[in-house]
Amino acid sequence: MESLVCVTPRKFTYQQAVKPVLTPGQAILKIRRIGICGTDLHAFEGTQPFFNYPRILGHELAADLVEADGAPDFVPGEAVTFIPYFNCGHCIACRSGKPNCCSQLKTLGVHIDGGMVEYLSVPSYSLVHGNGLSHDELALVEPLAIGAHGVRRAAIQPGEHVLVVGAGPIGLGTMEFARIDGGIVIALDINEERLDFCRNRLGVHYTINAQSPDVFERLAAITNGDMPTVIIDATGSLRAINTAFSYMAHGGRYVLVGLQKSEISVSHPEFHKREATLMSSRNATRADFEHVIASMKAGLVEPTNYITHRVRFDQIEADFESWLNPDTGVIKAMASLG
Repeated sequence: MESLVCVTPRKFTYQQAVKPVLTPGQAILKIRRIGICGTDLHAFEGTQPFFNYPRILGHELAADLVEADGAPDFVPGEAVTFIPYFNCGHCIACRSGKPNCCSQLKTLGVHIDGGMVEYLSVPSYSLVHGNGLSHDELALVEPLAIGAHGVRRAAIQPGEHVLVVGAGPIGLGTMEFARIDGGIVIALDINEERLDFCRNRLGVHYTINAQSPDVFERLAAITNGDMPTVIIDATGSLRAINTAFSYMAHGGRYVLVGLQKSEISVSHPEFHKREATLMSSRNATRADFEHVIASMKAGLVEPTNYITHRVRFDQIEADFESWLNPDTGVIKAMASLG
């Protein structure tokens, strides 16, 4: 079978690989869609933490089930997605019901080779029923689940002002699920086209360009002087993360969904006097996947809104670097197989 390997930063090559065979506890999938995510882009440019080369990228996937061992509820031929973070099942996080931050976690396309292949073997326990969703929709469940998990960590109460920093695919999904939970959503980004998308396609309540000189004043005006009680970073930008501490209400919560390689910095007296809460949000759980699928089925989220670029599998290498350029207007690139 054909695979696409990131051999070094900024270099892909198509290679022949051995088609997987069924082994105990595993499922064989025929990959149909591959969503290109920020993790893939950062890995390609050499800025992704926890990453080694060569590596096959890809973990936003939709597939048809070929065969499975230990998955009696699944039928060969059905459309599926799966949870691409493989946990040990034994560590303190797993025993506490938090397999998404397992101490031995192996994320597909990051710690182990991913889904830019024709066929893929995954643990049967990771399979998720498609429930009638299309391949395009199923490939978007995972990135939307990332945002849904961050929102769940924030425990948003109806009517709260929620500032989401970053209007990339993860940030956009975060905004959607913050809205579903009753939050009054404020989008903050430096890209005016993406802010237009927030307003016109997602119906986000407020948008602010982060390069404006009056961000603090605008947030104060929107919140009647209170400032946002929930801030969720979906940029991974050190400057954005550090700056947003100053936007937080007293008693507020700050959730870091984006990942930064460096050390973050905060004024302890300012943070302390707010009795603020700082949380990280890693990956997603099956409950988040199910919440996303149910929201799609209920029409609360229109996932295909996000797909701006489509390519065949054999076009990924040629087009990939262009998706690093915001001027292309890319929000979500989707590759098709078969």
